Amino acid sequence: MIAAGRLTTGTRPALLLSAVALAGCASTTVAGPTGPVPSNAQAAAALTGLRAHANEILAGGPAAFRRRLGSLRGYPVVVNQWASWCGPCKYEFPFFQRLARRYQGRVAFLAVDSKDSRSDATAFLKQLPVPYPTYFDPDTSIARLFRGGLAWPTTAFYGRTGRLLYVHLGAYASEAKLDADIQRYAVHG
Repeated sequence: MIAAGRLTTGTRPALLLSAVALAGCASTTVAGPTGPVPSNAQAAAALTGLRAHANEILAGGPAAFRRRLGSLRGYPVVVNQWASWCGPCKYEFPFFQRLARRYQGRVAFLAVDSKDSRSDATAFLKQLPVPYPTYFDPDTSIARLFRGGLAWPTTAFYGRTGRLLYVHLGAYASEAKLDADIQRYAVHG
């Protein structure tokens, strides 16, 4: 009990258990920036580097993905988790193709190919090329960094500081809905 602004002995164990339970809820791992904050020139070079690796499937796992996010601080980042076997991913992929080109130079785009084979992913990207790289993620270890790996597709939005702002589970019903979220969480976020 609380008496005159002080805790009585009987309430301390209950409060301790509550504090431990709340601390456990906050332990979700989310990929965020790593390393020093890049200068404007370094961030611009990192954004240009994405185009240099357009439509490539990159290795490196969670560490490489985190480094890339860190290098892009200063720009909002949209991450699309997909797989070649995923029908809804195929449906929305053209939205990402067009919107990545529209927002070129203002918003960074990355992709994560999860629970897929590299050969199937390569064939998929030959049919639907994108102007940004894809990280190969056979065990969803990268996707789990942004609360992905639960639904295909999943889209994550990071702010200019590298903080995860929003995660959209499932496919976007239209390009306009994806564009609205890019405006809300990336451009104006």
